Amino acid sequence: MKKELKDLQGLNMQELKDRADALRQELFSLRLQIRTSYVKDNSQFKKLRKDIARVLTVKTQKEAQEVNSGN
Repeated sequence: MKKELKDLQGLNMQELKDRADALRQELFSLRLQIRTSYVKDNSQFKKLRKDIARVLTVKTQKEAQEVNSGN
C-alpha cells in the first residue's frame, strides 16, 4: 500500500490524470460486464473506487503544493 502511494507521488499531473482515466474506464467496463455477464470477483468494484480516490487525492495534494509554492 505505501509503495503504491510512493509510486503515485512520483508521477506528474498528466500521468495522474491518465491513471485516473484508465481506472475509471476499467470501472466502467466492469459495470458493463456485470450487466451482460457474470463477474467472479465483486470486490473489484471497491478496489477500483479506492484506487481512483487515491489517485485523485495525490493529484489534489500536488495541486495544493503548486499553489503554495507559487505564493
